[in-house]
Amino acid sequence: MLDFPRWKVWLIWLSIALCVVFAIPSIVPGQYLKALPKSFAETKINLGLDLSGGSHILLEADRGSFIKQHIETMEETVRTEMRRGGDKIEIGDISTAGNRLSFFVRDPAQIDEARERISKFTAGVGMTGQRDWNVAFEDGNRMVLTPTEAGINAALDSAMDVAREVVSKRIDEMGTKEPTIIRQGQDRIVVQVPGLQDPDALKSLLGKTAKLEFKLVDQTATPEQVAQRRAPAGSEILPYSADAGPGVAGGFIAVQRRVMISGDQLLDAQQGYDQTSNQPVVNIRFDGAGGRRFAKVTQDNVGKPFAIILDGQVLSAPNINEPILGGSAQISGSFSVEGANQLAIALRSGKLPIALKVVEERTVGPDLGADSIRKGAIAGIVATIAVVFFMMITYLRFGVYTTLALLVNALMILGVMAIFNATLTLPGIAGFVLTIGAAVDANVLINERIREEQRRGRNIRSSIEFGYKEASRAIFDANITNVISAIIMFWFGTGPIRGFAVVLAIGIVTSVFTGVTFTRLLVADWVKRSRPKELVI
Repeated sequence: MLDFPRWKVWLIWLSIALCVVFAIPSIVPGQYLKALPKSFAETKINLGLDLSGGSHILLEADRGSFIKQHIETMEETVRTEMRRGGDKIEIGDISTAGNRLSFFVRDPAQIDEARERISKFTAGVGMTGQRDWNVAFEDGNRMVLTPTEAGINAALDSAMDVAREVVSKRIDEMGTKEPTIIRQGQDRIVVQVPGLQDPDALKSLLGKTAKLEFKLVDQTATPEQVAQRRAPAGSEILPYSADAGPGVAGGFIAVQRRVMISGDQLLDAQQGYDQTSNQPVVNIRFDGAGGRRFAKVTQDNVGKPFAIILDGQVLSAPNINEPILGGSAQISGSFSVEGANQLAIALRSGKLPIALKVVEERTVGPDLGADSIRKGAIAGIVATIAVVFFMMITYLRFGVYTTLALLVNALMILGVMAIFNATLTLPGIAGFVLTIGAAVDANVLINERIREEQRRGRNIRSSIEFGYKEASRAIFDANITNVISAIIMFWFGTGPIRGFAVVLAIGIVTSVFTGVTFTRLLVADWVKRSRPKELVI
């Protein structure tokens, strides 16, 4: 137990040195790190919302608009399915009023076929015993599809899962470190972004559904129809966006309902500049299928205006002067650089499957966090001094080794957290202080076991070897259960609980390493050099 090969000695010291080096950016003030490489200086511990301040936003799904969207999606499915194959089913008088979808089957002989085609798109909802859509007939030829409460809740739950992922991608694109994004209840998402003191940009970004569509302008609509918001059959009246530019912003335009190409086929979106006007724009690129579709649409409609629509508002409606090949296009408008960049982020991260609105927002200042850090540091220093005083009085030389192990353990925790860019929260500070206090457990067990072996009459070397060997079993068993507890807290916990679990898990591993391996190396070196005749412990 006291024989260390040279490679193991070097490995232990190298591990400690590496952790200490990576702990430096988290300890030393930033002005002293300017001479160091930027990548190294940025490898440090991130502070959570409760320590660095930041923004807290609570998003809620717009259930009414989701139900409307849910029914409109089914409408598109019905239209497509009824046109499928050679035996088309003629339908008409389609209505989505009253939160239900109804349409007229023109040929009574095709009613059973229409029901069979639609039934493929309805299904049971979990263990509720209900279906997601109720299908019925009224007045003989009118089919009515009504979404059930269970079906809406199941679809909403699925949409909220996707929405949480989209929100996470958008915030990550902003370069924010360690945001907390969790679902709350059935229709809410909590977003906490450390270090962000101005939530306006975040709210603007998260509020974009980013539903991008390209539709042909309906040139048959008269100015009177547009002014009265009366669209011809198969078309709709949409407003121009505030970003559409002077002269058209606030106005309206008639576009065909049929979506020629959608943002689902986007491959990339980047903020750029128009080569002629030097105005900020968003350059978009479609995937293979989207590029081919875009090329065909522009080839078939040369000379016609083409509306670019974002979240139900028209950004621009340029003429197609020539076929647009290559799968690339440009979205222009009265964008600022920041606005174009936010739109590009929203498009890259995908569209939200459900509209989200901000129902609560808070900005947490850094003052409270600074006070918490100061008090946490004081608590850590007091705990360390108390433990050091007790260990040195009780175990003398071995108490000195324990003290060195505690200091190394603290630096290793900081270094490991910095390597993984972990986030330190207020509960994390509590975990750090707890780890400092619990780190001496291993040394207490070892030292008491060495005393016990001495009382049995063993010599110095044998007492130390058996003390470490026998105590190590109990140490490893006890700490494995602690690590399991930390893993469970991290897996099922959120936010601050995860912060506590991370620090606790890292602290357990480093405390076992320093308390058992590092102190054993120090003791072995002392025994080898001094060859003591008497062991005072």
